[in-house]
Amino acid sequence: MDTTRNILSISEAVYHLIVVMLTLGQGIHSMPVPTDGPMCTASETAQYKLTFSGKWTHAAFPKQYPVYRPPAQWSNIIGVTHSSDYHMWQRNGFASNGVREFAEKGEAWTLMKEVEAAGERIQSVYGVLSAPAVARGTGQTNTDFEVFARHSYLSFIVRLVPSPDWFVGVESVDLCDGDHWKDNVSLELFPYDAGTDSGFTFSSPNFETIPQEKITQITSSFPSHPANSFYYPRLKHLPPIAKVMLTKIKKTNQIISLPVEPTQSKQLPTGNEIEDTLINTPLDCEVSVWSPWGLCKSKCGDSGVQHRTRYVIMHSANSGIACPLLEEDRKCSTDNCL
Repeated sequence: MDTTRNILSISEAVYHLIVVMLTLGQGIHSMPVPTDGPMCTASETAQYKLTFSGKWTHAAFPKQYPVYRPPAQWSNIIGVTHSSDYHMWQRNGFASNGVREFAEKGEAWTLMKEVEAAGERIQSVYGVLSAPAVARGTGQTNTDFEVFARHSYLSFIVRLVPSPDWFVGVESVDLCDGDHWKDNVSLELFPYDAGTDSGFTFSSPNFETIPQEKITQITSSFPSHPANSFYYPRLKHLPPIAKVMLTKIKKTNQIISLPVEPTQSKQLPTGNEIEDTLINTPLDCEVSVWSPWGLCKSKCGDSGVQHRTRYVIMHSANSGIACPLLEEDRKCSTDNCL
């Protein structure tokens, strides 16, 4: 419980830090430099609601599922709206120091300074957004944000807690389609490894990756190590561990000012979200290698019996392959019989 409280207190501190930066700076409003990407020609700004839904359940991800100290949960969301020449993070790219600190520890200060510097240096960042942490693997959280034609892209990152350096997020999702804004965007999210910590399991101790590796998507077969918490060799693809909905808010006569206070997180899924979490991933039993054969037990002159054992590393779940026999005997002949 103390560990969970500490994580939640850190998340709350990060959340308030971001709200303060948004309040003081009102986002980062800089005129962008021209880019080579497709141009958005929408004449007006647009407001969106971001709804993040966790799908990290014991049924969908039974292997080493974190139950306590701390239980499975999500950090606060940190995101930016930007032009096409900015990248908060990139698949197959190296994580920045800010992304590293957030993915490993949930600390956002360096990442916020990187975002601020990018806005000042290359004038590509328009605003920062955040939403509170979710204290369960299946909770929801949401926030509102604004985009405009020259900064029509969205990127964000959410840390898996506990994990070595694993996160989910989106990178440069364009909300503009030619001369108009998209009404709805729905994306399934899968875990990524930041490439800065070499742990295989959710609760692995810190073990720095030297040299640093690139950001890679974690799959059912990669990393291909049986100890990996997401290693499910019977699956072709992992089920989505989270989902994000981006919904355009219809404009009214009411004046909308930024930054918008993020709403509080919900701890339980509702409506169709409950149906979406009913995924049962089969987990096969895992056993150790056999022990050496024991001594041959018998009376002098008779054939004897040797015995060996193995133990269960992980029990099967969700109709996975059951555990094999854990004990085995064989006939033997005694040596040095007097």
